[in-house]
Amino acid sequence: MNPDLAGGMADGAVSFLLQKLEAFASTEWNLQENIRNGVRELQRELWRIEAMMRDADAKKDYDNQFNVWIQEVRTEAYAIEDVLDLFRLHWDQESVWRHLKMWHSISNLIQDINTRLAIIKQTKERYQIIKEINERYPMMVPTNSVSSETNTYHNVRAAPLILGWGNNTMGIDEPKRKLVSWASKSNQKLKVMFLVGMAGLGKTTLAYRVYEEVKEHFDCHAWIIASKYQTIDETLRSLLEELGSSTEGSGIVLLMQRLHNFLQHKRYVIVVDNLLVKDVWESIRLALPDGNDNRIIITTRRGDIANSCRDDSIDIHKVQPLSLQWAEQLFYKKAFLGDGSCPSGLEEVSKSILQKCDGLPLGIIEIGRVLRSKPRQTKYEWKKLHDSLESELRSGGALSDIMRVFSASYKDLPYHLKYCFLYMSIFPENNPVKRRRLIRLWIAEGFVTEERGKTLEEVGEEYLNELIGRSLIKANEMDFDGRPITVGVHSLMHRIILSVSQEENFCTVCAGPEGNLTDKPRRLSIQTGNFDVSQDLTCVRTFFSFSTGRINIGSNFKLLKVLDIQSTPLGNFPSAITDLVLLRYLSLRNTNIRSIPKSLRNLRHLETLDLKQTLVTKVPKAVLQLEKLRHLLVYCYNMESAPFDIVQGFKAPKGIDALKNLQKLSFVKASGQHRMIQGLDNLTQLRKLGIVELAEEHGASLCLSIEKMPNLHSLNVTSLNKEELLELDAMTNPPPLLQRLYLRGPLERFPRWVSSLHDLERIRLKWSSLTENPIGALQNLPNLTELQLLDAYTGTQLDFNSGKFQNLKILDLEQLKQLRFIIMEDGTLPCLQKLIIRQCNELEHVPVGIDGLHHLNELHLCDMPEKLVAQLKKNGGQFRHLVHHIPYIHSYNQGQLEDLS
Repeated sequence: MNPDLAGGMADGAVSFLLQKLEAFASTEWNLQENIRNGVRELQRELWRIEAMMRDADAKKDYDNQFNVWIQEVRTEAYAIEDVLDLFRLHWDQESVWRHLKMWHSISNLIQDINTRLAIIKQTKERYQIIKEINERYPMMVPTNSVSSETNTYHNVRAAPLILGWGNNTMGIDEPKRKLVSWASKSNQKLKVMFLVGMAGLGKTTLAYRVYEEVKEHFDCHAWIIASKYQTIDETLRSLLEELGSSTEGSGIVLLMQRLHNFLQHKRYVIVVDNLLVKDVWESIRLALPDGNDNRIIITTRRGDIANSCRDDSIDIHKVQPLSLQWAEQLFYKKAFLGDGSCPSGLEEVSKSILQKCDGLPLGIIEIGRVLRSKPRQTKYEWKKLHDSLESELRSGGALSDIMRVFSASYKDLPYHLKYCFLYMSIFPENNPVKRRRLIRLWIAEGFVTEERGKTLEEVGEEYLNELIGRSLIKANEMDFDGRPITVGVHSLMHRIILSVSQEENFCTVCAGPEGNLTDKPRRLSIQTGNFDVSQDLTCVRTFFSFSTGRINIGSNFKLLKVLDIQSTPLGNFPSAITDLVLLRYLSLRNTNIRSIPKSLRNLRHLETLDLKQTLVTKVPKAVLQLEKLRHLLVYCYNMESAPFDIVQGFKAPKGIDALKNLQKLSFVKASGQHRMIQGLDNLTQLRKLGIVELAEEHGASLCLSIEKMPNLHSLNVTSLNKEELLELDAMTNPPPLLQRLYLRGPLERFPRWVSSLHDLERIRLKWSSLTENPIGALQNLPNLTELQLLDAYTGTQLDFNSGKFQNLKILDLEQLKQLRFIIMEDGTLPCLQKLIIRQCNELEHVPVGIDGLHHLNELHLCDMPEKLVAQLKKNGGQFRHLVHHIPYIHSYNQGQLEDLS
């Protein structure tokens, strides 16, 4: 086991299991007394072990004996989980559960585990006594057996300064220039700059370069490392020492007063490196006098702390990875002697290594240093390192310094976030993961803890935001509301969590052959080839396939809880799935299955059924027995259909309203389902609802049902066909929390209730054919961020009035066939960043007032008249001067891009 990460995961395993035992003991099962007592004793023993682990974690006294002890504890934790799941399995299968033999078997298993736990606890206590003797008589302890955590911590923090760029500033010249300008600019106030980014990104190096350049222009200056192992008064004392002030006296208040008095009439610049605890900064901030152009620079990987501290005096600079050009230069300089040029024979493998580094300076520097130390600069040696990165990152490996830097971020996590973070090891490297999918998986695994007043999905989103804020998970593609659509982890971080995940038996990544399986894997991720094993896999709780090979799911997965085999070549629903009675999450997305069996009723614990992009068009009545179902996703996008009919939904069974726990339901066919529409009013927990094929006469009933959904956040409604009216004006009390509204189909008039939706962030109107301009009804919505009008208005002019659409960032105008003029008055659309105009063939002029949209970054013209496009061209465009402030101007004609930037 890696000593850099020892304790963290085991503590998580035990803490997580204690939660499960609490839930198990609180259920109303008619447990026999001996089993009930056995479960209680398991709880007590685990509480004792957890307390010992937390003590050890606080003291940081990890060594080989402790690591072996942790492995033993984890083995028993998994054994307990097996007993609980066997209990649940046979409780559900009543015909088996009636046999007293099974009661006896469960009782014996619990007794055996209790015995082994007691022995493990005694072993730790004996080990602790020996350790205390050795600490009392240090001459008996080998000098290399124990290391100082504090020294290790400071060595790791100093590494960027010692190993960094040396005297070079390649790749950081531009951010350094901006920060030096910020530090030097006079405004008579205290200003604070947070430098935020993941470990190893070069925050300390950047701060150091800025600090060295500007410090001589201040009366006094100081650089301190905000060690999480220091108390607040120790940190204040350290800062006073660096400033050259007296540190006499004790107590936080006295030290704060001394710091304030010392700096009262001075200009100062202070760097607080690696801030991890908000209280440390708040104590320093309260002691600092304002004014005099004072500057504070704080480096932290905790973006959540930076954002929570933000006010008028605080700026945040997100440190970015190096561009490919600078990464290549830095790598070659570190890897090769002389002029730092790459031999032609090593260019290909160099690019592959750089791709793994993904612009991370620490990785580039460390890998370059190791390659430079090789006695022979051959392609074989370089490829060997490339292929063994995962093992070299482990303790004792050539790249273990990288692991030590990253491990600090991991060890700081609370146990529930450790599990959520390690979950990223399941997904292939550089494979973006959908935000919603990841959160639903965490919930199915039981990682997300219930909190009063919040749904599990909302709590899971908070977990994800914290991991992003801690710079462990990165947001990839962003949605219009600032939330990530997909997330991922840095390539080197992915290698590290793969290693940790394997050591902790959290997940086994398998290339397909049976021989790759570790002993009793808890989670399996199949990433290449076929997978068909006949061995007993009752130990597996989670099974993923990212392979396009054949997957055979059998009864040997009887305790499986998560099954995600989307995009595999399935033609039929695997019958063995309905025997997996503990299943909570099932995804057959992007497969070719056409139907689901009635025996699906067996999956009484199912929370997510994802059949998106399958050929399923009908759900059997048996699904109504899945009382725990939270997400029912059954629809596909048929790209061969006409645009209006692109969304293909499913026919829901009568009584769909029996699924009281549904959070997301899409897309339900409303055609001929009037009673079903009326029954939707019982689904009061719905957050997202999608309806297709709605007839005009059923619109009023749908409105009445929607009014009974106070938690609805997203509503998507499509009419029966392109000529059928959407009758949605009957609503008087719309869901107050509605954020997204998608209406597809003709509207006789714009629904009046939309104007009252305070939280509405996105609205898309398609084929509405309104004769009345909808702009007036939308312009005062305070939180509207995105507006799309596609064939939604038949008028000739759109007017955006002054002071309106205060928060709109994206405006998309498509197929407005009669539109000739767009008027944007002064002061309108002050936050607009992206403007799309598509197939508005009568538009004669660039939008009037576009030159007043100072935040507009992107202008996209798609299949627009050549006359209008010509007005904006750089050489001779009549109205080019109106758009010169827009960084990106793109024109598309039948898919061909013309860059007018």
